[in-house]
Amino acid sequence: MPNITDTVTTPDGTCKVHFVTPDGPGATQPWPGVVMFPDAGGLRHTFDQMATRLASYGYAVLLPDVYYRSGDWAPFDMESVFGDKNERNRLFAMIGGLTQDKVTSDATAFFDYLSARPEVAGKRFGVCGYCMGGRISVTVAGRLPERVAAAASFHGGGLVTDGDDSPHLLAPQMKATVYIGGAEDDASFTVEHAEQLDKALTKAGVQHVIEWYQAAHGFAVPDNAPYDEAAAEKHWAAMSKLFEMALPR
Repeated sequence: MPNITDTVTTPDGTCKVHFVTPDGPGATQPWPGVVMFPDAGGLRHTFDQMATRLASYGYAVLLPDVYYRSGDWAPFDMESVFGDKNERNRLFAMIGGLTQDKVTSDATAFFDYLSARPEVAGKRFGVCGYCMGGRISVTVAGRLPERVAAAASFHGGGLVTDGDDSPHLLAPQMKATVYIGGAEDDASFTVEHAEQLDKALTKAGVQHVIEWYQAAHGFAVPDNAPYDEAAAEKHWAAMSKLFEMALPR
């Protein structure tokens, strides 16, 4: 896959991105654009591989360094980060810096970048995300409804909270088709959370699917300890179906 490293200028600085497009027959045509938001571990090799796979289905994929405000940050070891107090604290501090306003301004810049690329078709885009990135995807769908045609969240946490900034409260603004892939026995997205989210999306008239995976939180990301190959393959099929249906070509 053609894969370039580039930068996107945002109101808060310069964000490194990887931009991946299909190759092979027909690769010169413009493709629907998708922003892939990584999990809490941030931009790393695993997500390069995932972006490449998504591009192979016929999409121009933008993979951003969502932690760019932290400068040249040291990568996390996903096998040990949650068991190491210092690393866990560093990770949570970086996650905490990604407010709704910041992820919205970043997404606006990412969409502007895609709009300006000749490889990208249309002015509405797909977003997908994992764990923290799943929450970002749902948030962006609500905060930037004119620019998001499809949003997918896989083992996303914090989609329903008691806070005024809970993503599920953005349902009335959404115009995207939404897919939620939840992990079983996941405290960050419970059956009760799913019921609240479903109620909010249904009331708002948002076309959506909430589906449970018989796997643990982190099932779709290969370098996560709970990675589950069968569940991961199911997630690829679900995401392909969503984008094929909802993204303009």
